[in-house]
Amino acid sequence: MSTKPSPVRALTGGRGISQYSMTIALVVIILVFELWTGGVTLDPTNVINVVQQYSYILILAVGMVMVIINGHIDLSVGSVSAFVGIVVAQSMSVWHLPAGLAMLLGLGIGALVGAWQGFWVAYVRVPAFIVTLAGMLIFRGANQVVGNSTATTTPASFNWIGAGFLPDFGPDTGYNNPTLVLGAVVVAAIAWLEIRARRRRHKMGEVPRPRWVSVLKVLVLGGITVYATLLLGGGRIGTSLPIAGIISGVLVIVYSFVTSKTVFGRQIYAVGGNSQAAALSGVDTRRVSFFVMMNMSVLAAVAGMVFVGNSNASGPSDGTNWELDAIAAVFVGGAAIFGGVGTVPASIVGAFVMAFLANGLSLKGIDQNIVSIIRGMVLLAAVAFDVYNKTQGKPSLTGLVLNGIRRTRARPAPERISGELPSEARDSREKASLG
Repeated sequence: MSTKPSPVRALTGGRGISQYSMTIALVVIILVFELWTGGVTLDPTNVINVVQQYSYILILAVGMVMVIINGHIDLSVGSVSAFVGIVVAQSMSVWHLPAGLAMLLGLGIGALVGAWQGFWVAYVRVPAFIVTLAGMLIFRGANQVVGNSTATTTPASFNWIGAGFLPDFGPDTGYNNPTLVLGAVVVAAIAWLEIRARRRRHKMGEVPRPRWVSVLKVLVLGGITVYATLLLGGGRIGTSLPIAGIISGVLVIVYSFVTSKTVFGRQIYAVGGNSQAAALSGVDTRRVSFFVMMNMSVLAAVAGMVFVGNSNASGPSDGTNWELDAIAAVFVGGAAIFGGVGTVPASIVGAFVMAFLANGLSLKGIDQNIVSIIRGMVLLAAVAFDVYNKTQGKPSLTGLVLNGIRRTRARPAPERISGELPSEARDSREKASLG
């Protein structure tokens, strides 16, 4: 009997098409609104606006998925962003600090806020829900006190961080040339990474993917990149790829690498999957939780400064409900509420689902209260779809987590370690037992 995988499983790496359900949903949402709005959704100007206006959600989602993977939650990100935003705006408008120094001040405040909250969560063991709920109240009040409940404008030398675009140069091609160059670099990187992955599998003695799978993967991802490049580089004169989009893209690449390729990233998953087993294998669970919480506040500071730059001012209502947007993006992207499951790229897909949904409904002039109801229903449907797959015996991220938890509760502690920890954690435990 042949064991050759089906074309769909070969294309998806054996994980099945259901693992890409949110990516498919994003494409369907965009196409539906493209038809409904008469082609406005995929107009270059609208796509640029979506990237620019919702970049703060992308940045927050990057940090929030790490917090949720680690088994915590952060309800204070909106208030922290607003607090950092008003301090940075005041430092430039009232204290006359240069824009660069003001941004460093904002990052420093974000780190201090994160260290404060991380201390209570990691070392005092106060639940993150309580710590960040308190932080939401504390830093919202601090925003009102520092800004005196009024808006503070920011100078043009700072606003480029949120409202700026990649500057043009070279001959007139009808597009923004730096955006075209950046798109070409990304396409080349996609092809190089696929070739590198095939060579690595060959050296390790693994069976490589069928060649047609690699070719199709590069063509699909490269085609999407080329189309996005032409959209972002072909807007009205003076616009191109937003600086906020570049910041978001760099953060996504860096944190995708950290969570998937580094020891610290694997420790985040290990602590979120089973903190007791992770501690027994030598992982400093308190240190991991501390840095995850501190990292979230630093990214909240970045999101706050990007938003203020885009708005040209910091106001008393900045950051309202941002935490809900970030948490919704992460769960729509497939993260599990129990921790241990989720990825940065999937959370970005979830963030774009919520962004294009809100943008499309706004283009049709739907009342904001109805928009809120629809977004809530989408969040519920995304989680319900995963639960349905579990009950039907299909591949399910949530199901994998729930089954893992049930197995760990039924086994003694030493047995739990072997099935859920990364290889280096198991090696540490084995070395400890031999010692």
